[in-house]
Amino acid sequence: MMKKLATWTVVAFATSLSACGGTGYSNRSLESVHQPVVRNATHQFDVAAGSGDLAPSEQGRLQGWFDAIGVRYGDRISIEDPSPYGASGAQSAIRGMIERRGLLLSHDVPVTTGAIPAGHLRVIVSRASAHVPGCPDWSTRSSINFNNATSANYGCATNSNIAAMVADPNDLIKGARNEAYDPSTATRAIKTYREKTPTGAGSLQGTDTSKGGGQ
Repeated sequence: MMKKLATWTVVAFATSLSACGGTGYSNRSLESVHQPVVRNATHQFDVAAGSGDLAPSEQGRLQGWFDAIGVRYGDRISIEDPSPYGASGAQSAIRGMIERRGLLLSHDVPVTTGAIPAGHLRVIVSRASAHVPGCPDWSTRSSINFNNATSANYGCATNSNIAAMVADPNDLIKGARNEAYDPSTATRAIKTYREKTPTGAGSLQGTDTSKGGGQ
């Protein structure tokens, strides 16, 4: 009887140890399993520019659409003009509306759906968002770890903050490229370090300590 009890005790203890090192404790690297996921959404709006200019009524419609979708910093706004000569007046009006919102017009025009009606322009707003699915993750305990692995929630705080703060979430997929490379800008810090006079240069200042303070 005593022998059977001892056997069952060992089996139960082994089961409890395996439960402590279950899901979430298999990652033994410093790379978090919780990574940001980037999603892109494209919104399009057609405005009439039959005479080459944008009528006040069309500007009001476009302003209302911008307000409805909440155009904000980080959005990429572009214009698709199918006319052979281009409606320069309408494009200038749209550009001014975008700049008054503190945004810039993008030259990259994404692919849209549906044909653009004759005498119309298409305004496209591309918006990217990032989030970390599955966070926070408290599915496992972090106090006992026999596999020397990271906890299930490891990386959730850091990656969630990055996903929330990045201006363009697409930079998490591929960093922005500097098309106007200036060598002087890249070497400015090194040039300043080499040419700036050291703070300890010059002779030390002498102080007379023979006189008492205020006497």
